[in-house]
Amino acid sequence: MKYLRWLSKGALGLVALALLTVAGLWLFLPDQYVVNTPVLALFQTQPLDREAMDSRLDLPDGFSLSLYATGLDGVRVIRFTPVGDLIVSTPRTGQVLLLRQHPAGGVEKQLLLDNLNRPHGIEVHDGWLYVAETDAVGRAEFDPQSGTVTGEYRQIVADIPAGGMHWTRTVRRGPDGWFYLTVGSNCNACEDLPLRAAMHRFKADGSGFETFATGLRNAVDFDWAPWDDALYVTENGRDLLGDDLPPCELNKVVKGGFYGWPYSWGDRQPDGGFGAEYSVRVKESIGPVHGFKAHTAPLGIAFLNGEHLPDEFERSALVAQHGSWNRTSKAGYRLVSLHWDAAGGITERDFLTGFEVNESVIGRPAFVAQGPDGAIYISDDFTGSIYRVVYGEQERVLTRHSSASARQRPLEPLPAASADQIARGRQLYQQYDCGSCHDPERTAPGVVIVPLINLSDRYSGRSLADFFVTPTPPMPAFPLTDEERQAIAGYLLDGP
Repeated sequence: MKYLRWLSKGALGLVALALLTVAGLWLFLPDQYVVNTPVLALFQTQPLDREAMDSRLDLPDGFSLSLYATGLDGVRVIRFTPVGDLIVSTPRTGQVLLLRQHPAGGVEKQLLLDNLNRPHGIEVHDGWLYVAETDAVGRAEFDPQSGTVTGEYRQIVADIPAGGMHWTRTVRRGPDGWFYLTVGSNCNACEDLPLRAAMHRFKADGSGFETFATGLRNAVDFDWAPWDDALYVTENGRDLLGDDLPPCELNKVVKGGFYGWPYSWGDRQPDGGFGAEYSVRVKESIGPVHGFKAHTAPLGIAFLNGEHLPDEFERSALVAQHGSWNRTSKAGYRLVSLHWDAAGGITERDFLTGFEVNESVIGRPAFVAQGPDGAIYISDDFTGSIYRVVYGEQERVLTRHSSASARQRPLEPLPAASADQIARGRQLYQQYDCGSCHDPERTAPGVVIVPLINLSDRYSGRSLADFFVTPTPPMPAFPLTDEERQAIAGYLLDGP
């Protein structure tokens, strides 16, 4: 008994010490370990109404905005087909959809592919629809005229490291005919697995796979400048260095280039977590050509055709900043424009702002594309919407849309979890060591804590289970079945 009492006191002492350590970190280093993100709130289920768009969202003079399509759960990448239809990926539902403007007005949705593993990047070329899942790249024959998939979907690049902290994969065809693929890191700052934190490329049929560039922590999107075919990628900088470090990056990528992660950040600034023996790697690294504000999370990038735009957009690109989570005050949640001068210098300007005002978030821009009509289209995975921006027209109206042809997976409510499901959820919670990030008594010093409190006020069983499919970093995407996701959701909502 005396031994048990001693053990109990020791355990309580360790818990108290852990809580004091965490409290001290939050008290004395609040900007370094803060969690400040709309992910902790319930996902938006309704698109912005006209009043919110008019009162909150701002564009440069001469530009106007409309709501193009809604009801696209977690919509991410958007790409145009040769005939002007829009193809979109919705990783949370495992689907790829086609949006087609109806002659009578409005937008029709058509299901192209289903039951994919977190589909993200998409590309259309030469009668094929390419999709980057979290663990592979596949393709299916695609007829742009009818807007239909005409053949079987098959994976052509396999064995990509799946899930993890950065689970998205983006694929695009370059002007050289190669297909390029980015794979993000599985950690904040560490020596990672092969193929992660890198850009790769392969031929149209999947052959010739090779690593093109390394040291890219999380290069979510990329595009080629039309005036010289230079390749640029957006990169999300590491976390836990405070409000203003490190900058997120725009990198100009060349074959064989090493871009610093994890040994350095920004313009070859050594990362304190690695010793002096890595100084050679830091010196060999290539610094960014432009720095964004820290933690703004730049995702989609698209170089613009300036034919329908003012002269200052002749050599320009738009970048969607998804928004911060590791800052005491939010940053990002906007689109910025980048402008290249004759000497290659880059100037950044605000383009579409107002999604975040005084810590209130009503949208999170994810990807951007310019259509054949010259209009700019922007996906928002927070509200499941796509916006359309034009120049020289008044378009602040809601575009009508029809969901009659959208064969999306129904999201009926889940029944209340049974005792067996709750027990299974508890087992999975322990198996994946979820407490190391969510339970203060189990969290190591320096780890960002996301307390799981009042979840039932923000989530239903279905919405919480669906969140586990495509969690927002830094939460990793675990290899869970639908039944396992439901079990963990039931366990958490039961109030562990």
